[in-house]
Amino acid sequence: MAHRSQQDRPPAGADSARPTSRDVARAAGVSQATVSLVLGDKWRGRVSERTAAVVREAAQELGYRPNLAARNLRLGRTRTALLVVPALTNEFFARVYTGAAAVAARHGFGVVLYPSPEGVGPAKDPFASARAALDGVIASSMAAQALTAIRGTDLPLVMLDSDPADTGAAAHVNLDIADGMRQVIGHLTALGHRRIVHLASAVASWTFDVRARALHEEAARVAGTEVRTVPAPLDVDSAREAAVRALTAPGPSPTAVVCDDDILAAGACKAARRLGLRVPEDVSVTGFDDLALATAVEPELTTVRLPAEQVGERGMDALLAVLDGRRPEERSLPVELVVRGSSAPPPA
Repeated sequence: MAHRSQQDRPPAGADSARPTSRDVARAAGVSQATVSLVLGDKWRGRVSERTAAVVREAAQELGYRPNLAARNLRLGRTRTALLVVPALTNEFFARVYTGAAAVAARHGFGVVLYPSPEGVGPAKDPFASARAALDGVIASSMAAQALTAIRGTDLPLVMLDSDPADTGAAAHVNLDIADGMRQVIGHLTALGHRRIVHLASAVASWTFDVRARALHEEAARVAGTEVRTVPAPLDVDSAREAAVRALTAPGPSPTAVVCDDDILAAGACKAARRLGLRVPEDVSVTGFDDLALATAVEPELTTVRLPAEQVGERGMDALLAVLDGRRPEERSLPVELVVRGSSAPPPA
C-alpha cells in the first residue's frame, strides 16, 4: 500500500476537513485580518486589488466558506432583508425579488419574501417574532396596509414605488411613472384619439394616483380630448366587466382605453371582443408594466415597460447603503413606451 501524505489522509471529522480563514491566509501569504477584510468586502482603500484577487483565488481553490453565523453575531446583524410585496402571483413583484436577491447574494445577504395574503389588503404582523432576525425591510407601496407594524420599529425601511415625501422611510426607489403615462397619452393623441376611457386600478396606492394625475394633465394639453375614469379591481374578469360598461355607456363611444396595468388591459381586450369590436380597428387598448401577458394576448399590447429587476436591485442597494451609513441614490428609474399592435388611429 502506498504511503499517504498528511494532506491525503481522510479527515478525522467534518469540522477538521473544513478550511479556515487561517488556511486561506497561509495559502495567500497574508494575515487573517487581510482575509477578513477581503472576504467581508471591506478591503477597498486598505488592501491592494492584486492582494484581494490573490485572497479570493486562494479561498476559491480551498473551498473556503466563511462562518456567517459567527460573523453575524460579531457584527450584530443577521444579514437578512424582508421584501414585502402585495402578491407573489404578480409577475412584476417576482422580477423585483429576482433583482433584490441577486444584489443581496453578492453581499452575503438573504432576502425573505412576505406577500400580503389577499394580494393588496391587510396582512398578519410578520414582525413580532421575526423582528430580531431582520436587518431591514424593502416594501412596495401597494402593500402599505401590511407595513403598519414596521413604522414603530427601528428597522430601516426602503419604499418602492411610493410617495417620496413620506418621511417614514429611510430611502425611496421610484420609477418615472408619470412620464410613462405621459408617453401613453402622447402616443394616442398623436394618432388622433380624443375620447379616452381610463380603466383605473381600484387599489388605493400612490403609484396609481400618479398615473391618473399624469394622464389627465397630459390629456388636457390637447384640445378636445375627453377622459372618463372607470375603476376596476386588479383582475381580468373585473376589468372586462368594467370595460363593457364603459364601452356601452350612453354618448359617443370611446376610441381608446388606457389601462393602469396589463392585467386590466387584457380584460379590456376581452370586453371589446365580446361586444364585437376589433382591437385596434374599432378601439385601441394600452397597458402598463409590460408583463409576459402583454405579448401573450392578440393583438400584442402597447404598454409601458417597467424595469422591475432594476427596482429590486436599487432597493437592495439602498438598504445596504443605509445599513452602512451611506446616502442611497434617489434618482427615478426611466420607463419606456413599447408600441405594439393594440393601438392605431381611431376609426374614421
